[in-house]
Amino acid sequence: MAIPAPGAIDCDIHPALPGTHVLVPYLDEYWRAHVLMRGLEHDNYGLAAVPANAPINVRPDWKPATGGAGTDPDLLRQQALDGFDTRFAICNVLHGAQAIFSEDLSAAFCRAINDWVAAEYLDRDPRLRASIVVPMHSADLAAREIERKAEDNRFVQVLVLAMGELPLGRRQHWPIYRAAERYDLPIGIHAGSSFRHPPTNLGWPSYYLEDYVAWSTGFAGVLNSLISEGVFVEFPRLKVVLMESGVTWLPAWMWRANKTWRGIRAEVPWLEKSPADYAREHVRLTVQPFDSPPRADQLQRLLEEIDCDDMLLFATDYPHWHYDGADALPDGLPAGLMRKILVDNALKTYPRLSS
Repeated sequence: MAIPAPGAIDCDIHPALPGTHVLVPYLDEYWRAHVLMRGLEHDNYGLAAVPANAPINVRPDWKPATGGAGTDPDLLRQQALDGFDTRFAICNVLHGAQAIFSEDLSAAFCRAINDWVAAEYLDRDPRLRASIVVPMHSADLAAREIERKAEDNRFVQVLVLAMGELPLGRRQHWPIYRAAERYDLPIGIHAGSSFRHPPTNLGWPSYYLEDYVAWSTGFAGVLNSLISEGVFVEFPRLKVVLMESGVTWLPAWMWRANKTWRGIRAEVPWLEKSPADYAREHVRLTVQPFDSPPRADQLQRLLEEIDCDDMLLFATDYPHWHYDGADALPDGLPAGLMRKILVDNALKTYPRLSS
């Protein structure tokens, strides 16, 4: 189904760094000299979770003539903004800076990425917004970067990777959530990993097929951690957006999480509601990839089991390849729900889009 009306809010597009060298002008004097002395501007810090040669990571008609996918601002404007007549689009820069072991170097690169996306994208098109990239090995430095960029209302959420060194609900991460809640910034949790641990419960996979399919269980683990550890009890205004998680795994997770919680709820007395209720209130999911069933009646059953029209957000996932042409949404969605997915849910999730 093509986008039925103009003015949709795209909650996940991916401008990409042409190379680490473009960050050099955005580093402070010390880190510029440090990076150049070590030759780090020549290194590739692309995420191993997004292999450059995997066909799913760039649609053929969105591939630039030269350079990597998502590295051409003019193409992004033409294809992701003009092509869908988009009202706003949120830039999520996926980069290995978040996973660098050195907390200080990671923070320096994250600062440079945020300043780069502001200058090279946000300043050039008023329809663009962005997520704050933060150094996940240091919650204190991450919170400091949130406070620095929160002054710019064009930054509308905080970007973290789904699978890192520790489960995201652990209290070591709470300074990040505290800062995000203070500035009305959702936490955008994107498919990606620091690869400190295998992406599957069985160990390291051999093929991208295994890795990619396993992401749904990774996101289920993210929800288990955030809810069980009490993140949404401690931060009752916090919203979390799962990006590129898929959707169809959610009803089964809700059923199993609720069933288990009823049996062992004494272990987590701070949870006054079921896991599914916390998810419906605090968690949102982008609809690319929307791994929807083939028939409209099956899709309707899925939506009934989720039982919340507020949870889904529109996204093209530009320039990744999860659908053909302009068919960014599946057939069979009710008209009222489509309006919420395309516009209303995003405005409620991202307060800064209305400011």
